[in-house]
Amino acid sequence: MRKHIATALLALGLAAGSAHAQDFTFGWNPRSGDVWVDTWLGDMNRYGNRYRDPFVDELVRYHAAPRDLVVELLTRRRWAPGDVYFACALANLSGHPCRHVVDLWERDHSQGWGAMARRLGIKPGSAEFHRLKRGMVPTYDRWGRPIELDRDLDRDFPGRGKGHGKHRDDGHDDDDRRGRSDESHGSKGRRKGKDKD
Repeated sequence: MRKHIATALLALGLAAGSAHAQDFTFGWNPRSGDVWVDTWLGDMNRYGNRYRDPFVDELVRYHAAPRDLVVELLTRRRWAPGDVYFACALANLSGHPCRHVVDLWERDHSQGWGAMARRLGIKPGSAEFHRLKRGMVPTYDRWGRPIELDRDLDRDFPGRGKGHGKHRDDGHDDDDRRGRSDESHGSKGRRKGKDKD
């Protein structure tokens, strides 16, 4: 009997986890044209769901996104936080309002972010796209959240990530094992962002 209960609880937990991933209006399949970007946008989904305020603050302060739009996308429209970040970062870099890119994504999301970036003049692999990637690193710094760099970004940020907490797939960082909780990451991100105003 216990084995059946444990199996049922495990199945329920797995179903809840997959249901959460499917709660996003467009599912989750960024297809930016860069594996590193897709990976860290996925991590932003976890961070943005858990620490909504510093996530929203980041987009408003550093990516010229209207707060009401970001909140609406995350709550009423049920966008994945990684999609919200990428839409606003792409808009900011391409010189368009975030609402413009949001409208394009809602209409043509099946093509993926790589095709959307190309349409806005930022081809994956280009210098402009690299600038978009590079902008993700200070975002993680402001959140106080570790990020692993790919080879291209390692050239832009020499020595970063060596000896610092590595990101793990289980939702925890090495910093957690040294006594810093995820709560400190969230509050640190809010505190840093407010100090820069």
